[in-house]
Amino acid sequence: MLNRTVMFAKQHTPDSVRVLGRRALLEAHNAKLRITVPVEDRSPFVNIYHCAVRKTASQWVKSVFSDPIVYRRSGLVTYDPRYYGWKDPRVCPPQRIGLSLYFPYKRYSKMPKPAEHRTFFIYRDPRDLLVSSYFSTRDSHTPMGDVLAVRAALRERSQKDGMLYLIENLTRKGMFNAVRSWVEAPPSETIRLVRYEDLTGEDQAAEMDALMRHCGIVLPPEELTALLEKYSFSRMNERKKAGGISHYRKGKSGDWRNHFDDDIDQAFRNATGNLLDILGYSPTDATTR
Repeated sequence: MLNRTVMFAKQHTPDSVRVLGRRALLEAHNAKLRITVPVEDRSPFVNIYHCAVRKTASQWVKSVFSDPIVYRRSGLVTYDPRYYGWKDPRVCPPQRIGLSLYFPYKRYSKMPKPAEHRTFFIYRDPRDLLVSSYFSTRDSHTPMGDVLAVRAALRERSQKDGMLYLIENLTRKGMFNAVRSWVEAPPSETIRLVRYEDLTGEDQAAEMDALMRHCGIVLPPEELTALLEKYSFSRMNERKKAGGISHYRKGKSGDWRNHFDDDIDQAFRNATGNLLDILGYSPTDATTR
């Protein structure tokens, strides 16, 4: 009953009220960290930027980088500019980790940044992006932007027709081109490209350690292990599920195989061109380079 109540509240609370509530929670969380958690090491960077497209574990990244373990080893608190109306001209103030910047590379390259910064962009097999976006938009995503309109369109269609509709919708919004822009951008020591499949797979500890070090954050092995165990996908699902529907769903690489047919595959290829090739995904195997 409680879970269903939470889901109902998420789906029916006005967006402006939710934004204010999330801002208050973020401020309270950061204030508590500053008061109760001693900083033992500091990152040399003024800002860290987490860039992505939707459905690449953004909420998971937010939870990990907001944890006291990361604050203790970095001195940086998290900041989501969406909750502040994008008012800061630098996107996020100094000594912050800017979260969930859904920017194509061109927009990112033009935003003001301090000299001492690091950036990481998370990408995922775009076929899994499509499938995850479909179920999230149809069933569980908090209403914002055009979510309700797209949800209505998906619910009045069969699953197959809904996915064909969503391919056109995401193409029009530029999601696939945003991914392409980052992977085709000039190499830079300030930017690390991270595969979702590596960040959530068998070598997760090594990949997360490399990502943290890129951000100037060095976690002792035991603390890294504790952090990843705390935010395992199974535990996140248990904490986040509401009304029997989890916003995280499976988080499983290659789930697209369970939903694609020849028509969806052809429509996807028409929309994305050689994107799978430049990302290093096999046309038939979502987990090989």
